[in-house]
Amino acid sequence: MTAVETSMLNKVGVPLSSRVTRTIPVLAFGMSLSAFFVISYVICIIGYLIFPDLPINHAALSIFLPGFELLTWQTFLLGLIESFVWGWYIALIFGPLFNFFVHRQT
Repeated sequence: MTAVETSMLNKVGVPLSSRVTRTIPVLAFGMSLSAFFVISYVICIIGYLIFPDLPINHAALSIFLPGFELLTWQTFLLGLIESFVWGWYIALIFGPLFNFFVHRQT
């Protein structure tokens, strides 16, 4: 490899000309993160309904889901909505911040 070819490689040996800046698509990130939180919430509630005597404190969900109580239909739906909103909150804060710092590095 010539000196010119060596100087065109970055620290990990990838040619600089082929380096692509990766950003997070906020819409896809928000939807996937919200779906992840909703699925996790439903699994947690199903776990409580199937195994109510497990030593897992499901009431701790009220820390992250204001207004949540075990277990009525109204609070179950409230928990679903809040789980979805938390996913979007994280995506709307984290996604642009990540993209900002990725662009700043290049």
